[in-house]
Amino acid sequence: MAYDPEFGDWVREQFAGLGPVEIKRMFGGAAVYANGLIFALLDDGVVWLKADETNAPLLVEAGARQFTFPTKDGQTMSMAYWSMPEPAMDDPDESVAWARQSIEVALRKAAAKRPRKVKA
Repeated sequence: MAYDPEFGDWVREQFAGLGPVEIKRMFGGAAVYANGLIFALLDDGVVWLKADETNAPLLVEAGARQFTFPTKDGQTMSMAYWSMPEPAMDDPDESVAWARQSIEVALRKAAAKRPRKVKA
């Protein structure tokens, strides 16, 4: 993964309609947060949106591709992130609409996690 801070500035502008977003470097790329939840990754000039069974089919229909990477043993791993559809890259309103779907995914995933038991 590779992250360019200028691309991060562009992403902040593109997602301005969401309100404040935070971008933090991770594994050479970066994660995009809204309300403390990761909803997108940035890598080599691509915005990768978090997806699940609700929005992944919509992303596929819009021409998005799934985030994949090679493993040490030569396998290909995929993650639940899909590229932002090309038309959205030129349209901040469309970018925000896709991002909101990914934020909803992040909220559902966070709500589904069981709270950790606190040891007495």
